[in-house]
Amino acid sequence: MNDLVIDGSMPQERKTLNLGDYAEEAVLITEEEPAKQKRPLFIEANTVDVTMEHLKNDCIIPVFAKDNEATLSHPAFIETVQDAASTFFQGEKIGLPDIRVSHVIKGRIPEAIHKPANQLLENDKTIYYERCAFAIEIPTVYETVNGNRLTLTVGGVRAYNHTNLYSKKGMERFKVFVGFICKVCTNLCVSTDGYLSNLEVTNTKDLYRGVLEMLHAYNPAKHIHLMQSLGDTFMNEHQFATLLGKMRLYQCLPQGYQKRLPRMLLTDTQVNAVAKAYISDNDFGGFGGELSMWKFYNLLTGSNKSSYIDSFLDRAYNATELATGINAALHGEERYRWFID
Repeated sequence: MNDLVIDGSMPQERKTLNLGDYAEEAVLITEEEPAKQKRPLFIEANTVDVTMEHLKNDCIIPVFAKDNEATLSHPAFIETVQDAASTFFQGEKIGLPDIRVSHVIKGRIPEAIHKPANQLLENDKTIYYERCAFAIEIPTVYETVNGNRLTLTVGGVRAYNHTNLYSKKGMERFKVFVGFICKVCTNLCVSTDGYLSNLEVTNTKDLYRGVLEMLHAYNPAKHIHLMQSLGDTFMNEHQFATLLGKMRLYQCLPQGYQKRLPRMLLTDTQVNAVAKAYISDNDFGGFGGELSMWKFYNLLTGSNKSSYIDSFLDRAYNATELATGINAALHGEERYRWFID
C-alpha cells in the first residue's frame, strides 16, 4: 500500500497521510499539467470569468468609509491562498486560479462627475466586484472514486456584502476551503475539516496563517474514504422520489418543526434541478434503476452551481451533510430518517 505524501508545512514540516488507514490505494503521480481546455464551470449563477490581470489593473479597491482605510483586495486574497497552498504542498504542481466574479459595482472618476451616463468614456468609469470565488487545482494529488477522477483543490469566496464598509476598518470576512473537484463535471466536494466559513482577519499575514491552519487540519485520505463509502449504498426510485418530496416540503415547514430537523440549504429551484438531472444526467443520472449515494451527492453538488457566490460554499458543504446523513439513514440511523420515510 502506497502512502499519499503531501509536502508542505507551516513551516518546514513534512506531512504524510496514509490512505491505507482509510481508503483504497491512492495514485500519486507527478506529471505535466495538460493544456487548459474548455470544461464545465465550478460555479454558474450570474458569474463571469476574469483574469488576475483584470482584477489588478482595471478594478479599484473599496475602502472603509469612516477612515478611508483600504480593504483586502480580491487579488491579495487569491494570491495569499495560492502562496499558502504552494508552501503547504511544496513540490506539487499548483494550477492557476479559476476566478469567477459577480455583482459589479460601478463608479466614475471625479473629472466625469457631471457627465451623462451615456457620454461616459471607458477611462471615466471605475468598477469593482462585490463577490469573487476562485478555485486552484493541485493536479498532481488525485484519486479515482467510483470511476471519477477527483483532483485536490484549494479556493475561497469573498463577498463585500458580508463586511460593513460604512464603518471604520475592522475584521473582514473570508471563506476558504480545501477539497476535491470532480474532473468530469467540476463539482466541488467540501468536507467538515476542509472548510472555514467565517475566517475574519484584517491583513494578509493573518489570512495566510488561517489558510495554513485549515490545510493542516484537513485529512484528504479521510475525505476520500467518505466519498468512496457513498458508492456502496443505493436507493430505489421510490425512496428517491420520497426524498425529493421531503426536500420540497422542508422549506414550507413551520419554523419550530424545521429547527428539529437537520438543515437543508438547497432551494426549490435546485431541488427541481436534482430531479431533472436524475432523469437526464449522463454521468450521475439513475432513472429506471437504483441510484448510488455517490451519484446522489453529485446531483446535489451539480445543482449547487446555480447558487450565488456568497452562498455557494455553504451549500457545497451542506450537500456533503445531506448525502452522508441520508446515507446513514438508509443504514438505520435516525437523524436524517425524516427525509426518506
